[in-house]
Amino acid sequence: MTQIHGEVAEGFGAVGDAFADNFDDRGEVGAAFCLYVGGTSVVDVWGGMADPATGRPWEQDTLQLHFSTTKGVAAICAAILHERGQLDYDSPVIAYWPEFAAGGKGTVTVAQCMCHQAGLAAVDTPLTLDEICDKEPVLRALEIQEPLWEPGTANGYHAITFGWIVGEIVKRIDGRPIGRFLADEVAGPLGVDSFIGLPESEEHRVAKIIPAPVITDPPTIELIAAMMGPGSLGYRALTMDGAMLVGQEYDPSVPLQIDTFNTRQVHAAEIPGAAGISEARALARMYGACVSEVDGIRLISDETVRTVRAERSRGPDKSLVVECAWGMGFMRHLDTNPMLTGESFGHPGAGGSLAFGDLDHQVGFGYVMNQMGNGIAGDPRANALIEAVRSCL
Repeated sequence: MTQIHGEVAEGFGAVGDAFADNFDDRGEVGAAFCLYVGGTSVVDVWGGMADPATGRPWEQDTLQLHFSTTKGVAAICAAILHERGQLDYDSPVIAYWPEFAAGGKGTVTVAQCMCHQAGLAAVDTPLTLDEICDKEPVLRALEIQEPLWEPGTANGYHAITFGWIVGEIVKRIDGRPIGRFLADEVAGPLGVDSFIGLPESEEHRVAKIIPAPVITDPPTIELIAAMMGPGSLGYRALTMDGAMLVGQEYDPSVPLQIDTFNTRQVHAAEIPGAAGISEARALARMYGACVSEVDGIRLISDETVRTVRAERSRGPDKSLVVECAWGMGFMRHLDTNPMLTGESFGHPGAGGSLAFGDLDHQVGFGYVMNQMGNGIAGDPRANALIEAVRSCL
């Protein structure tokens, strides 16, 4: 039985039990979970192994790369600028980033980019991993890219490009790279560790991601092969045309290949759509500060929360081949990717991580883990935590 560390407030024992059950019943290896309610931490737990190969345990300050859960962090940064009157979601991107106009994108709006409707899920310019981690070649590629479909007419998950677009808009408005903005305006004031571009001094704290189990079910392999076969939009979007795989051959029985994401190179890079590194409590605390005051800090107002959580698009996704629903950079609750309620806003990450806020219940939820799951819908470990939270409110 895995020893669980941390604190669980009275009345939230079911949540602590669900976290422990994830280790006993759902294949958890190392993980952390934190829950804020009404601006107060009511659950903050961790356990297991940060790196089973070396025996390194998961500690209170262990950090975890959380893939697309980073998109919600980037969206919070954008929402702060909207709150301050510096960012209009319905303005064209070129109002902030003039070079974006090339390739017929002069009328593409910020909202279309944040709702995955801009037609920029992939770029035609060949890029290497070194160029991706440098970021500037990616921005130049996005500037000249023609939309892959008419913007505003369809959803197509911008799996990695989302972050660079949002990050550059933030930088053009504020002057600071989004990683610096996050540190100065969110993580620093809240006293938490969340990074887009990890300092080398913190590298020793990062848990090692463990690949998902091999899929043996033929129908599932067939479905993922259709979504992620070489040349498909899903493959292009999720791997940057294979650049993120580096030396790995694509195998549909192993849909989430993550070797690259265990490297210092990727940890140090600014990849705001897919490679944020945080503690679970950082994610819970920042979403908590979006929906209520946390130790005197409120990141965005109720009005801004209602703006960013409002559904802006819904439908079959050209990249993921499943239904998706989007607010302003945040994923909406779906039965296949559940959150607390239909008005929750946040983002899951590949393999199982999840963070969200819920204004009506003043909840901030943050879950990170190192054992990848291989589902394309909500992860059973996160789902168990959600159900336990719901039962306690």
